[in-house]
Amino acid sequence: MKVFWFLPTHGDSRYLGTGEGARQVDLSYLQQVAGAADRLGYEGVLIPTGRSCEDPWVIASSLLGATRRLKFLVAVRPGLHQPALAARMAATFDRLSGGRLLVNLVTGGDRGELEGDGVFQDHAERYEQSAEFIRIWREILARSHGTDSYDFEGRHLSVKGARLLFPPVQKPHPPVWFGGSSPAAQDLAAEQVEAYLTWGEPPADVAAKIEEVRARAAARGRKLQYGIRLHVIVRETEEAAWQAADALISRLDDATVDRAQAAFAKMDSVGQQRMAALHADARAKGGASSRSRAALEISPNLWAGIGLVRGGAGTALVGSPQTVAARIQEYADLGIETFILSGYPHLEEAYRFAELVFPLLPLQLRERLSGSHVTGPFGEVVANLDAPARLASQS
Repeated sequence: MKVFWFLPTHGDSRYLGTGEGARQVDLSYLQQVAGAADRLGYEGVLIPTGRSCEDPWVIASSLLGATRRLKFLVAVRPGLHQPALAARMAATFDRLSGGRLLVNLVTGGDRGELEGDGVFQDHAERYEQSAEFIRIWREILARSHGTDSYDFEGRHLSVKGARLLFPPVQKPHPPVWFGGSSPAAQDLAAEQVEAYLTWGEPPADVAAKIEEVRARAAARGRKLQYGIRLHVIVRETEEAAWQAADALISRLDDATVDRAQAAFAKMDSVGQQRMAALHADARAKGGASSRSRAALEISPNLWAGIGLVRGGAGTALVGSPQTVAARIQEYADLGIETFILSGYPHLEEAYRFAELVFPLLPLQLRERLSGSHVTGPFGEVVANLDAPARLASQS
């Protein structure tokens, strides 16, 4: 099991859908979040991409000196990058970071955003282009450890005599991660990537998706790793956690939710459509009930409130440390190995999750976490005499 955190390069706040309690996205704050994740023992951070976000490669590069062990899951966008340039960027970052790069292949699902970036392919064509892109990218990086050049002529992309003179640290290339729910996306994952990501759907739906991708990969003689993207709202008690969930959306009004849902409905991403469907019944009820716990708790402790206004990952695990740890284990039992988590505000929630949940995770993971003793030998000395660890050992 590996636990990642999230860098909020599209903004951070105490309340969704409002500027109240919002924080400026600047280098200082991102260094705080990344530094906390690094010190607490998170495996890495996901850096989002899109027109609502700061550029992920610039952000990741700016944080290398502020971190020591943290890995960076950074997006490449077919249609915006040429694969040869993306290969050079990846190799450079991997060398400068000492092998801390992971690559997130993002095809995109917002037609309006894509057209604004100059990408006009339909859904099927985008996946064809993405498959060609990552094939070229992989071959260029893999061959950089030798002397061979690479030729490829595809429907969308072609290269002739492509070479990379400075190889990455990781061989044959930094691992590629990818998420998508359509059959075309699952075929691409089965054929081309090392890790498949899903958003936080109910366990039965996640199990079905993993089984489908696993079967497609096996038919090609391949095995993948699997990860899940979730928000977390963890507090000392169940009651406090659900109160925090209610507070997170307490400033939303119906007009804001309606605008967000209308925007999501225009996207051709199957994953986004599945996210929207998770709380469609709640919205259909109308009025205040559409934001009640009963309406938005789509599976035990899995809450769809964030997806009312946030695109992409829209569900959160809500509960006490013991409950959240148990739900994480349920997903792990399905074959999920990597958990990419986030919470509002991201700095405080990174600490809260580490302090409350890390001690409850599997022993092998706890032993790897640099912050696994965050509640142990640290803390204020009592009466200028006793450290908390000594007092705990005597109790």
